[in-house]
Amino acid sequence: QVRLVESGGGLVEAGGSLRLSCAASGSIMSIGSMAWHRQTPGQDRESVALVTRDGNTNYSDSVKGRFTISRIKDGSPVYLTMDSVKPEDTAVYYCNARGVLGGIEFNSWGQGTQVTVSS
Repeated sequence: QVRLVESGGGLVEAGGSLRLSCAASGSIMSIGSMAWHRQTPGQDRESVALVTRDGNTNYSDSVKGRFTISRIKDGSPVYLTMDSVKPEDTAVYYCNARGVLGGIEFNSWGQGTQVTVSS
């Protein structure tokens, strides 16, 4: 199917910027949409940004105007550019890909990358 590998997490000061990368491999042309989610301990995983293959994007209210998800380009990573970060952005960030392969829907996840924002 599709394998996802995230990178780019780390420690950043509040007000700073960070860029996360999600590299997809496998049946990448079957991907219909990609998204970034985040999760903190004891909380449900939250969707923060999504992009469809035709370029439509959607952001959660908590990151709108601060985060930007890049377009899907086969063979290139999908990026999440995080500007004006806040301590409440601290979480494990997961990349997600959805699509249809052989008539079967798939929903793939990466292993996650930690983002910590210091105040």
